[in-house]
Amino acid sequence: MRKSIVSLLLALGCLSATAQEQGKAEYTFQPHWYLQVQPVGAQYTLGEAEFKDLISYNAQLGLGYNFCPVFGARLSVNGWQSKAGMRDYDLNWKWKYVAPALDFTFNLSNLLGGYNPQRFLNLSLFVGGGVNFGFDNDEAATVSGQMAARHADPTAENLRYLWDGSKTRPFGRGGLAADFRVSDAVSVGLEVNANIISDKYNSKKACNADWYFNALAGLKLNLGKTYTKTVAPEPAPEPVPAPVPVPAPVVEEPAPAPVPVVVEEKIEPLRRDVFFLINKTNIRPEEAQKVKDIAEYLKKYPNSKVVVTGYADAGTGNNRINDRLAAQRADVVVKALKEQYNIAAERISYDSHGSRVQPFAENDLNRVTICIAE
Repeated sequence: MRKSIVSLLLALGCLSATAQEQGKAEYTFQPHWYLQVQPVGAQYTLGEAEFKDLISYNAQLGLGYNFCPVFGARLSVNGWQSKAGMRDYDLNWKWKYVAPALDFTFNLSNLLGGYNPQRFLNLSLFVGGGVNFGFDNDEAATVSGQMAARHADPTAENLRYLWDGSKTRPFGRGGLAADFRVSDAVSVGLEVNANIISDKYNSKKACNADWYFNALAGLKLNLGKTYTKTVAPEPAPEPVPAPVPVPAPVVEEPAPAPVPVVVEEKIEPLRRDVFFLINKTNIRPEEAQKVKDIAEYLKKYPNSKVVVTGYADAGTGNNRINDRLAAQRADVVVKALKEQYNIAAERISYDSHGSRVQPFAENDLNRVTICIAE
């Protein structure tokens, strides 16, 4: 299993590197927070009972921070129910718990395959620990009385570590997580983890630590921008040396004609501002001609290039929303140049500044993508 996982990650890494080389795009990681909501889960508490009798519902909520492409940390709160049982007595009981924990995460996909925010599957390992707050253990007390009543010696089969009220115990855990990318902001996550805790957790004396295992599913939401993307410019062609003029033959008569002076045409840069409506990223028909002007300029001057920059107005939204709108406004212009007018990707550089930079004094004019070709 370990060799299969490593082989899969190496293959994904090779595909990622090939895609970046063909697209000539470079991704720069940005540290960011994320929110993890896992409302669907199940727990198996290791014990002496039928497997199905030790399954209970489980959920988890987490807030994490990725410091670099490989290493991060997560603060989570896990909880709901744990179960235990005695097969010989056909008795089962359950109690409730809440377990906050701090985990350290390691992205195996980025570690083995290189950083690529467009990768569909990311596998991560995590280790950590926390505190388990157990409570509502009344069923264990009832079962203890039933066991004592069935046995000749009322104390022989009683639960040795029976506890009531609430109990606080430290625990350690480790696990594996898989995140399936939906977009830059959202991924679907699956997680399994194993937790080790004091022998007194399930009220039974077993002379070894107690264990419970969780399987969880939910969404992972990135908070803010997670990377920046740049397109490597095409290398400028080497200058062609000017031909050496051949001197005209010297003759007495008639006098040589003057050599005409060739005046090189000066190519002026072309700027077009494509404006958008509030909270919109589509190019309106009345703005489409501006994109066409840029495309015609690039076709007329084969050595020219264009820089496309998206913006959002500071008067509405917040940085997270405005960063997304600005990036999408730049992307839609770049997509039109590539797909509608067949402009090579190597001739296009693009970026976005959200609402942090305001090119116009009037707020509404900053819902814009500025294109400068030269």
